[in-house]
Amino acid sequence: MASQHRPFVPENVKMKELTLRAVLLGLVMTVVLGAANAYLGLHAGMTIAATYPAAVIGMAVLRGFKGTVLEENIARTAGSIGESVAAGAIFTLPAFVIAGSWTSFDPAHAYWKSTALMMIGSVLGVLFVSLVRRALVEDPELPFPESVAAAEIHKAGQRGADAARYLFWSMGLGTLIQSLGELKLYAVDKDFIVRIGEIGKSVVRLGPIGSTKVLQTGAISTIAAPTVSPAYLGVGYVIGPELAALNFSGSVLAWGLLVPLFMYFLGPQLQHFIPAEGSIDDGWAAQAAAVWRYIVRPIAVGGMMVGAAFTLFKMRKNLTSSLGRALAEVRHGSPPLETMARTERYMSAKVVFGLIAIVFALMIALYIYVSGLVMAGIVAAIVMLIVGFFFATVSGNLVGVIGSSNNPISGLTLSTLIIAAVLMVALGVGGPGGVAVVLAVAAVVCVSSAVAGELLQDFKAGYLLGGTPRSIQIVELLAVVVASAVMYYPLYVLQVANIKGGGTGFGDPKLAAPQAGLMAALAQGIVGGDMAWPLVIAGMMFGVALILFKVRSPMLVAVGMYLPFPTTFAIFVGGILRWITDQLSIRAGHNESQRIRVESVGILAASGLIAGEALTGLVFAWFKYKDIPVHAFFADPSYLAGFAVMLVLSFIMVRLPLAKAGRPEDPAPPAAMM
Repeated sequence: MASQHRPFVPENVKMKELTLRAVLLGLVMTVVLGAANAYLGLHAGMTIAATYPAAVIGMAVLRGFKGTVLEENIARTAGSIGESVAAGAIFTLPAFVIAGSWTSFDPAHAYWKSTALMMIGSVLGVLFVSLVRRALVEDPELPFPESVAAAEIHKAGQRGADAARYLFWSMGLGTLIQSLGELKLYAVDKDFIVRIGEIGKSVVRLGPIGSTKVLQTGAISTIAAPTVSPAYLGVGYVIGPELAALNFSGSVLAWGLLVPLFMYFLGPQLQHFIPAEGSIDDGWAAQAAAVWRYIVRPIAVGGMMVGAAFTLFKMRKNLTSSLGRALAEVRHGSPPLETMARTERYMSAKVVFGLIAIVFALMIALYIYVSGLVMAGIVAAIVMLIVGFFFATVSGNLVGVIGSSNNPISGLTLSTLIIAAVLMVALGVGGPGGVAVVLAVAAVVCVSSAVAGELLQDFKAGYLLGGTPRSIQIVELLAVVVASAVMYYPLYVLQVANIKGGGTGFGDPKLAAPQAGLMAALAQGIVGGDMAWPLVIAGMMFGVALILFKVRSPMLVAVGMYLPFPTTFAIFVGGILRWITDQLSIRAGHNESQRIRVESVGILAASGLIAGEALTGLVFAWFKYKDIPVHAFFADPSYLAGFAVMLVLSFIMVRLPLAKAGRPEDPAPPAAMM
């Protein structure tokens, strides 16, 4: 990594950027990509990063009009934010219906409330991250893997044949591998169940030596293989072995320690803790997954709450500096734009704080209307403003480490929901009104955190490319307003289609909305006095222990517990591949120029893999949306074939950069990460 930042487009270069064609193209993409992700999220509980499709589409369209690289950046910035608004919407809005706080999701009853929640949250996300942009974007310890990947897509089209060839060749490889997985030529995931003793019975030694007692318990461990995912391998390669290992350690703790322990000591009694999963006869694998979801994940949420606080504590100097600079600008005014370097021009702090004040007033009115209580509405708005700012900052920090695709927005939202619910209970607010206001706070924070993370990713990409921060802020505000105004309709259409097809709407197996269902259950449980507090508190104590152990990032460990094991395992494998590449480069005696060349080609290849999978996932999501049948090679594909694919991909990710090290006397190219 270069010691001094040099943007791709120098600050003294004047170039078309915030143009009408770039903005309009971005707004169209944000609606289309946002709607596609709304569908995917309601069915599968996940979304696909829209940054790469937006980058490729923007580059292809604007290239035909001889557009500039900064115009492409503006179009991608606007086009990608719809996915974040969609994520915030699908994780929370269906919860109002599932919990019974909204009796109808018809436009006459739900459109304006849904739109108000999304718009307030998304605008606040833009404003919050604008206050801390510099502290996070310029932090040398944050690798921003997906920002680097997006920037490399734009750079490759400008640098010439070599960079473009490496990038688009790897995009094609990622597309091919992901397509073969979707077509079931090989299995993407594989769980290995390790049983000890009989189902429902284990022998435990108790008391004096030689005495035993049979307990009605089960002993099981579920070991999952890494997901065959070009994108996850690419993310791990970009962030490196240390951060990838920290993230993976959380999954090891969850699945290697906590799940087996709970299965062992609870056994058939698990039915009392996870009634939603059905009977114990559903199978041990299903029960292990339920233990992780309903017992281990709340522990992870408690750890994330402490981890978030610790992350903010470590960032206190940079955050204080950023906020102090903004407040000083409010008092003394900002320098004229013409006197500032183009890459330092940003929206006035007075404008940012003024907009926050306006949105805060609107938020108070909305919360009072939702709850029917003045004091509860005011407290909820204050909680949202404070907690929302902190979690928007934490979201940005996490995006800087693992990218927006793996950002645990639902975990941050659950933390907010718990805080808001506890305050409502303390104020004596209960019943449907209390549940509604808790969900309303969670909805705004969820959208705010998702948008803040995506915008910070866009800021970093713009920082690498040499974009103007003020232009990025303006187009982002336009995009979130448009996305918020239309995002209700995909949810409404999907719900109506489900009901007409014989379903019951949100929460139905065909329209699961899993995160929203969890939000509704927690809000009702806390406000109703039925919450598994020991799990959350145990997680908080676990977070404190990690801090005392001087773990570099307790938040990242807790996130690893919260994310699926195959995901973090695949990211870890990518980090190991980066370590192997670096070690082989050192052993080969490469000089600094050669090592920079190896790094640049490796980052280009990893970026292409990330983009290729994202594009392919969007295509197959569209097939599902249109009910277009997709050919399957095998009804029960083999993971061994998938493992072979991963081995080949791993070999390429190591071999390709090393093969392009060049001669010692060749000049070093611009570093991929600056």
